[in-house]
Amino acid sequence: MINQEQVLEALKKVKFPGLSRDIVSFGFVHDVRISGGDVSFTIRFQTENPNVGAQIARDAESAVKALPGAGAVNVQLDIAARAQMPSPAAGGEHGVLEGVKYKIAVASGKGGVGKSTVSTNLALALRALGYTVGMLDADIYGPSQQMMLGIHGRPQIDEIDEKIVPMENHGVKTMSLGLITDPDTPVIWRGPMVMKALDQFLTDVKWGELDFMIIDLPPGTGDAQLTMTQKVPLTGVVVVTTPQDVALIDARKGLAMFRKVNVPVLGIIENMSYYICRHCGEREEIFGHGGGRKTADMLGVPFLGEVPLDPSVVVGGDSGEPIVVLQPDSPAAQAFRELARQVVEQVESGTAGHTHGPDDRDHHQGHAHTH
Repeated sequence: MINQEQVLEALKKVKFPGLSRDIVSFGFVHDVRISGGDVSFTIRFQTENPNVGAQIARDAESAVKALPGAGAVNVQLDIAARAQMPSPAAGGEHGVLEGVKYKIAVASGKGGVGKSTVSTNLALALRALGYTVGMLDADIYGPSQQMMLGIHGRPQIDEIDEKIVPMENHGVKTMSLGLITDPDTPVIWRGPMVMKALDQFLTDVKWGELDFMIIDLPPGTGDAQLTMTQKVPLTGVVVVTTPQDVALIDARKGLAMFRKVNVPVLGIIENMSYYICRHCGEREEIFGHGGGRKTADMLGVPFLGEVPLDPSVVVGGDSGEPIVVLQPDSPAAQAFRELARQVVEQVESGTAGHTHGPDDRDHHQGHAHTH
């Protein structure tokens, strides 16, 4: 006799079109019922491409029919069109961060490009514009927001609703695994534990009403990123890169992933773009020049600016006084403020993630960092 475990195992061979992850690990399979050899189940998800559903249903039916002893297979599709969702965002589960107006993910294709630095300073630049802001540090293996925002101690539990109260500094509500684990102990977790921790940050933290939530994603295009795109109705994503070719290749992969899962890409920001010598004032392009802008043009997304390589950015991040707070008039702080302005412009105007042609890109290419 066929059992539920065998059905789910068979369905793990069915990939979401264009992605390497299967429909079971995405949590799309529901209500598996078995009567004799007959099997029925529902596949439930959100998409803007109705053709995807038919393909998944065909693949799922074939996978289950291949089981020994399988009889009739009945696949029910339950697809919500993202374009009809009340939120301006791409998708996500009902009720997750519902008090937050705009959920902005900050991502990178590879580590070491300053994604957490960009996340922190974007959050503070939005706060300086008068918005209420939260920071969700989803980088489970390398949490750093507690240090960058200068937060110490452990979060408390609200006695009434038993939710975790986020900690706050510089006016930004923050939750990070770094606040509840020993900083010297590595996080040696398999995927399911990471997903459970992210779930808790989304549903068991008392975020309250916020204008913006900045979500500092781990680098790459793995489970954590895909889970966040499915669980959180993201308004958009900012992709961070550096000028080197290897970073740009990975940035393109990351950008392609977000497009495949229908998350609007707000644009590319190039970090560590150039260095200004403090002695002679000369601009040195240590890692090359113009790669971020060329990549943005090639992929038809806004170029959100260049952040210079400045030792004060590192000092500020290590001391809990990020550059936007530490030296608000510096070129790096100006670049982060311009990034915040462009994010606000896109989300408030409803143009987040719109593809740009060569004629209408210029007004998105912030020049707060002009040469």
